[in-house]
Amino acid sequence: MFAQLKNFTAENPFNFEASLTLANTVFASAERLAALNLNTARSLLEHSVANITALQGAKDAQSFITLQSAQAQPTVELAVAYSRGFYEIATGTKAEIAKIVEAQLSDTKEKVSGLVNNALKNAPEGSDAAVAGVRKVINMVNSAYDSMNQAAKQATKMAEANVAAASDAALKATTNATTKAKKAA
Repeated sequence: MFAQLKNFTAENPFNFEASLTLANTVFASAERLAALNLNTARSLLEHSVANITALQGAKDAQSFITLQSAQAQPTVELAVAYSRGFYEIATGTKAEIAKIVEAQLSDTKEKVSGLVNNALKNAPEGSDAAVAGVRKVINMVNSAYDSMNQAAKQATKMAEANVAAASDAALKATTNATTKAKKAA
């Protein structure tokens, strides 16, 4: 039994390959986020320069206001595109990390179960009630983990739907405001 326990502790909680995969996932996400930030900053700078140039060419106050209201839409679209890109990177990273952790937890659960079953096989006579109690506790813990994992997945799906709806609402509101501003001008 002690040899099995030694093997179990030597291999857990994370093995080297899982740690390396986790590190690579985090670095890849950091690279994607850095690229998103640089591209957004570049687009924002180009957009700002174009806006300033256009506003400098305004002949009167009315054309200045018209130009200014027309420039709001692309800025909001850029902000929404950035937030969607950021959210995509974050959820992708979370999903990859969750896969790694779930694989490790599954492996650990399997090893613990094997260790407990082996220990219970060698239990002294008359300990059937204790053995049944231990197995029941293990089953309850596994069931609770599965329930929490499912609830977390459902909450993530709801959050994704809410972010998408909020982004769409922001774009529609900006489009409506820009259209009204143009009509008023």
